[in-house]
Amino acid sequence: MAELIVNSATPGVSLQDAGRAGFLAQGVSRGGAADTLALAEGAALLGQDPCCAALEMAGAGGLFEASEDLRIALTGAPMQASIEGTPLVWNASHLLPRGTRLKIGGCTRGSYGYLHIGGGIETEQQLGSRSSHAGAGLGQILQPGTRLPAGPDQGTKTTGLRLQPEERFDGGTLNILRGPQTCLFSPEQIAGFESALFRRDRRGNRMGAGLTSDQVDLGSAKGLKVLSEVIVPGDVQITGDGTPFVLLSDCQTMGGYPRIGTVLPSDLPKVAQARPGAAFRFHFVTLEEAAEIEARAAARRAELPKALRPLIRDPGTISDLLAYQLISGMTAGDDLERNRS
Repeated sequence: MAELIVNSATPGVSLQDAGRAGFLAQGVSRGGAADTLALAEGAALLGQDPCCAALEMAGAGGLFEASEDLRIALTGAPMQASIEGTPLVWNASHLLPRGTRLKIGGCTRGSYGYLHIGGGIETEQQLGSRSSHAGAGLGQILQPGTRLPAGPDQGTKTTGLRLQPEERFDGGTLNILRGPQTCLFSPEQIAGFESALFRRDRRGNRMGAGLTSDQVDLGSAKGLKVLSEVIVPGDVQITGDGTPFVLLSDCQTMGGYPRIGTVLPSDLPKVAQARPGAAFRFHFVTLEEAAEIEARAAARRAELPKALRPLIRDPGTISDLLAYQLISGMTAGDDLERNRS
């Protein structure tokens, strides 16, 4: 069985998939990848199921090795990466030959990068998922020498493909739905919330991200009477000092801060990937508009395989030229062109 060997990893590296649904009543949030779009991009590059588990790397990666030849893909926040010193293109698929070392450094943009392998990482599931969830005590801590088994690689069998990622690393507009507690804020506060410019502050992790603004006061006396109830990723809690806090994948399951609304799932990668200082604005949408936005996002993800392009490299700089399966790569490119025509 092929394995990805962890020679070293930063504390922010963890195993993540689409998360575990159905356990809110037991106090376990869904968890899963902070940037779910990155999972879909990796799946497209390797021709496999987007539910396959991958390594999520917060800020920086580590040093990894293949026990057998492995196809890999790199998505999410761009990071410095190389195989035995040869730089790799991000948002692309590559061959990691047996015994070679993959080095992944720090992010050049964004916050979360992802390392995918052909067949996915197939560790034992816990509550229906392979995702690590530190708050729930689920998943394994990656230490030097950890060997992560690869599942059967039933993908395209090709490498050398690239994908233009959807822009989500520098803030932007967040579509938000009104909820049962939006009425706790005055019409003036709601209008100010939608017109104000917010910036990501330094408070944030997989549980959520704080935003600050000097253009609106969101303090609410009515919010002091809110009882704790179920909360989910995307909820925007307004803390006691009037600061919005956007909940993310590892958020708690209950909360008592008033929620001004809920950010749509397709916009959450923008929040997760933003670095401190990134600018955001909120835009309230109706339920019908939200359904249309999410449907378009789902359609874009389904079309990702059609957006693949051959990765063009200078043959003179490739030390393992024969390992790049040039003929199969050309065939895959021809197939893609025929599918588009």
